[in-house]
Amino acid sequence: MWQARQVTESAGGDAFHAALTQETGKKSAVCWLRYDGVDHAVWHVWLDDALCVVSGGDEQPLPDIEDVETLEVVMRSKDTGQRLITWVGSVSVVNRDDERWEAVTTALVAGRLNLASLDTAADEWARSSVITRIVPTTEIREAPGSLPDDAHLAEPRPTPATTRGPLPKVFHRRARRRPKLS
Repeated sequence: MWQARQVTESAGGDAFHAALTQETGKKSAVCWLRYDGVDHAVWHVWLDDALCVVSGGDEQPLPDIEDVETLEVVMRSKDTGQRLITWVGSVSVVNRDDERWEAVTTALVAGRLNLASLDTAADEWARSSVITRIVPTTEIREAPGSLPDDAHLAEPRPTPATTRGPLPKVFHRRARRRPKLS
């Protein structure tokens, strides 16, 4: 029976990292983009060996993403949720007159949850959002075997979000009883 050769680091680090980058990009729907000293959690779609992201307008905020040339992409394992690989990608904006526009917006519409209208989403994105395509370079910042032990915890960014009003009142709460020790 024929078996495919397993891609490992000993078989060539670049091939291993390229395969890992592509596999995590396809399987995971969330990653973190790190640029200008800030991490941004984003949903994405993997298409034609690149990460495609829509931002701005009513979509996820990525301030000044169109001005960035390269950024770091932190990918996590879909199975464990842990950080798996961090790679550097080159950023390009996909405009409406670009030949990739149709394929990228079709993939983004298919991957976007809770769209108001599937038919008009691409037109709305053309008016008020930025669609970016992030192509991996060969530069890897973190990979299995070289991941740091620190937790990468960060303070949440300030937000105007708040609750709509006071919390609801709950009547007749069940009394919390202690278990008897003897």
